[in-house]
Amino acid sequence: MLKLMYITNRPEIATIVEDAGVDRVFIDLEKIGKQERQGGMNTVQSQHSLEDIVQVRKVIKRAELLVRSNPIYKDSAHEIDTIINNGADVVMLPYFKTVNEVAKFIDYVNGRAKVCLLLETAEAVEKLDAILELNGIDEIHIGLNDLHLAYKMNFMFELLADGTVERLSNKIKSKGIPFGFGGIAKLGAGILPAEAVIKEHYRLGSSMAILSRSFCNTDLERDLNNIERIFKIGMAEIRNLEKEAEMHKLYFDDNQLFVKKAVQTYLKEK
Repeated sequence: MLKLMYITNRPEIATIVEDAGVDRVFIDLEKIGKQERQGGMNTVQSQHSLEDIVQVRKVIKRAELLVRSNPIYKDSAHEIDTIINNGADVVMLPYFKTVNEVAKFIDYVNGRAKVCLLLETAEAVEKLDAILELNGIDEIHIGLNDLHLAYKMNFMFELLADGTVERLSNKIKSKGIPFGFGGIAKLGAGILPAEAVIKEHYRLGSSMAILSRSFCNTDLERDLNNIERIFKIGMAEIRNLEKEAEMHKLYFDDNQLFVKKAVQTYLKEK
């Protein structure tokens, strides 16, 4: 089963998603450079804080706590120390471009938490072979949003349709490193249906994904009982589809073709 993650800094939401079976609660501290890269897009600029880690850590019991730091900067060592001391199980490095940045990050974490790299720049893709030679990388997430911007694409799932994700995942898998990519909406939703995206995760051997805002936008949905209902139903639907995907691997080729055609259709209409 995929490790499913949900981004929230609210303890009451963290409790709900953990009870529904979400594997990781995701706190997002990344602010440096993000507005410049994604300004004007339909993306949320995080307002999470280091103190949020402490508050969420207090309420979750089974789920892992993943924290995305800022990219490497002058105070990274102190920031990462605080992230880990506040209770993170996994620390994610975003928007890196060089082997040296990754090496510094691994040194800063120093085995105290899992190291997750967010592969989302063209420069990092070019240096991926050298990056994968480093010791201490526990997992890699391919960030479709920033990466499609780097390649001046119009739709993040072009990276799935044109074989880029498959090429990157093959390199990562060859080193025995678990990986994931992108986000998942609730079944029946998304410009590219969530069902098709999940089947691609299984075809490519991915082991993790983020539940997107379109799965449940807790900034808009205020009723906690309704949020609980959305997560329980939505998670059950995803897990049932995963069981089907495990049993019927022969339909992956048809799904891959569907993804390519769906992306082409979207780009023509756009």
